[in-house]
Amino acid sequence: MPAKDTAMAEHLPEQEPPVKVTALGLNGLFVLSLFYTAYFARSVLLPFTLALFFAFLLRPVVRLLKRIRVPELAAAAVVLLSFLAITGYGISNLSGPALDWVEKAPDSLRQIGQKLEGILSPVQKAGRTAEELKKLTRPEKENTRVTVLPGPGLAGTIVSGMREFLAQGTIMLILLFFMLASGDLFVVKLMDLYPSAEKKAQVAETVREVEHSISRYLLTVTLINFFEGIVVALGMFLIGMPDAVLWGVMAALLIYIPYLGPLVGISIVTVVALFTLEFRMALLAPAIYLFVEILQGQFLTPLILGVRFRMNPLVIFLWLVLWAAIWGVIGAIIAVPLLTIFKILCERIVPLKPIARFLSDR
Repeated sequence: MPAKDTAMAEHLPEQEPPVKVTALGLNGLFVLSLFYTAYFARSVLLPFTLALFFAFLLRPVVRLLKRIRVPELAAAAVVLLSFLAITGYGISNLSGPALDWVEKAPDSLRQIGQKLEGILSPVQKAGRTAEELKKLTRPEKENTRVTVLPGPGLAGTIVSGMREFLAQGTIMLILLFFMLASGDLFVVKLMDLYPSAEKKAQVAETVREVEHSISRYLLTVTLINFFEGIVVALGMFLIGMPDAVLWGVMAALLIYIPYLGPLVGISIVTVVALFTLEFRMALLAPAIYLFVEILQGQFLTPLILGVRFRMNPLVIFLWLVLWAAIWGVIGAIIAVPLLTIFKILCERIVPLKPIARFLSDR
């Protein structure tokens, strides 16, 4: 090649590698297919996911019983029966007050409106004046008859929901028992896929570490939420709120839904306090709830869990909306634990570490 052509070739800009649009599109279609599968197969995948969560949460108890010479099958049965007894006792004691408050909701809102009538009267008068002006300027129309088809009714909706709840709950309990009773069978089967002893030990260590991290996270978050529920219930009891235990349990469950959960809880507690207490005392109920939530979210949880479990707030909100759309209220409750488990897995798998860094808030 002549020297002139060589010099020109040296000054040419380097060509960037072509973007693999096909691979990117295929990955996007794969992700969308996963979400569509999660939506249409929720009757099977939701019980499996809940059973997996409870298995991570209860697995340390089964191992503790195994250390004191209790057979693994018997330990799984004892843990599952204890879990059912505690859950059933709580539901039986709280379902009555919860249904009573649901029935009282229309009367409660009406009485709250009467209490706030003096404050809102100028706004109501302005609204009535605007409505009268609209009637004066709106041309008269012929009366039209609208036929409204009757819906399924509240009783039918409740029966249908209970039937689905019992079916999915039964599937979840059966899966949970087998997960607790199987022990380390999954780890052994996974180790059998690798021939070398060194690789087997590495796989076993990785699985143990991931399981320990997930169990520690779920157990820690559950205990934090449990104690926050106790504090909220104690605060409601001290100011004279009826059914204080119900509001504490509600607060403990709604903490799993970041941002939206505490907002819903504070709103419900405010409405109940305005219905049952004097106006000045009623203001203490949302104040106590908000103070406990700030103390837990800004100080207690970061102090106990550390920076490692903190994630990008925007990613959390988008993930929350996504799983609420796919699996409803249960999806919203398990969305953040599911995202945290996914982040823990990404931290342990080398090709997925960039995803873990993306999910983190630092």
